[in-house]
Amino acid sequence: MMDSFEFNKIAGAVLGTLLFLMGLGIVTDSIFHVPLPKVAGYDLPAVEAEHAGGGAAATAPAAVPVAELLAKADPTKGAAVAKAQCSVCHNFEKDAPVKQGPTLFGVVGRHIGSMPGFAYSPAILERSKSDQTWTFEHLNTFVTNPRGYANGTKMTFGGLKSDTQRGDLLAYLRTLSDNPVPLPTAAPAPAPAK
Repeated sequence: MMDSFEFNKIAGAVLGTLLFLMGLGIVTDSIFHVPLPKVAGYDLPAVEAEHAGGGAAATAPAAVPVAELLAKADPTKGAAVAKAQCSVCHNFEKDAPVKQGPTLFGVVGRHIGSMPGFAYSPAILERSKSDQTWTFEHLNTFVTNPRGYANGTKMTFGGLKSDTQRGDLLAYLRTLSDNPVPLPTAAPAPAPAK
């Protein structure tokens, strides 16, 4: 049987440990103070400005010309980007079935919104009415910011901001074809003034 002195020692040790931990918490809070955020949640990127008349989001082209992106691009690295960023929703093989997104084999040069068996969002179908094709410029703008290119698209991908990765991806998508589209040529640099 335990006498009262033994019990007091155990209770004192437990209470002393708890008091020590509480004091340690107070000290660490004062040293490593993290202010509370003004608004709960995460700060998300701002939504693209909409055109005043058309209601579609702005589709400003990327800062680096597509010809420059493709001149430095590596299709092998683009395959890795596609596997990491796109393969969950898209297939890349010829005659592969659609997934959440349309098959990307032959996408460069294909008419926008024309993949059989895929239910496109109204935003993409609206673009297809103007008889546009997926050019390198259109793909570059779309991959940079899908919702900015087609406001209301079902594609939930937030965009690929890296110029290098986008160039590599476009170069890889170009290889997914029986007859690859020619690469765009860069405009010649202006002659220096004399």
